[in-house]
Amino acid sequence: MFQIAIADDDVYSQELLQDYLNRYAADYGEHFNVSLFSDGRELIQHYKPYFDIILLDIKMEHIDGFSAAKRIREIDSDVILIFITNVKQYAIKGYEVEALSYLVKPVPYFAFSQELKRSLQRLQKNQKQYLLLPQGTGLLRLDMMNIYYVERIKHRVSIHTGEAAYSIVGTIKEIESKLDPRYFFRCNSGYIVNMAQVTGVQDNFVLLGAYRLQISRPKKKAFMGALTDYLGTSRK
Repeated sequence: MFQIAIADDDVYSQELLQDYLNRYAADYGEHFNVSLFSDGRELIQHYKPYFDIILLDIKMEHIDGFSAAKRIREIDSDVILIFITNVKQYAIKGYEVEALSYLVKPVPYFAFSQELKRSLQRLQKNQKQYLLLPQGTGLLRLDMMNIYYVERIKHRVSIHTGEAAYSIVGTIKEIESKLDPRYFFRCNSGYIVNMAQVTGVQDNFVLLGAYRLQISRPKKKAFMGALTDYLGTSRK
């Protein structure tokens, strides 16, 4: 499912774009989760790197689309930005924030569907695998390949990356079911490690950068087999 935001202070335009998304989903069998924002200020107020595509009106009352896009780019380099504008000349500024494209109001469905198709193809071509974590009232999107390991701590789970650790309520089994089994393996009952981050194995310990985690004796053979399989696949 693709996460899409519409930021537009024109209710009619919001409804039109949402109708277009529904029509496209029905025509092509896609699934969209759509979030609506009435202006740029509302969009960036508690922004998290969560969305795949943002349809962003340029002229809005409180914070215009360009200003909102600049703030978004400071924390999210991956999201696809598509500007919606009344004036073509404004669209050239989209290059400053790496916008994929622009659509001119009133937006016809054909033009919209072509831009959406191009955006989805780009997402699928450069697709990363993300783990969505609850954070406050929203969600945090973590690139799975940036995860070093997952740790069980009583009734919570801690996800460790190279930059930070994120603690959530839940079970390690729940997180394990969301991770790609080609890259992640549980080296003991309390840890899941990312094979892509393994830098070595010493006796009964796996090394992941600055981290050193114990491999349980019953899982040692299976873990080494999984690591060997991963290394063989990654070098092809």
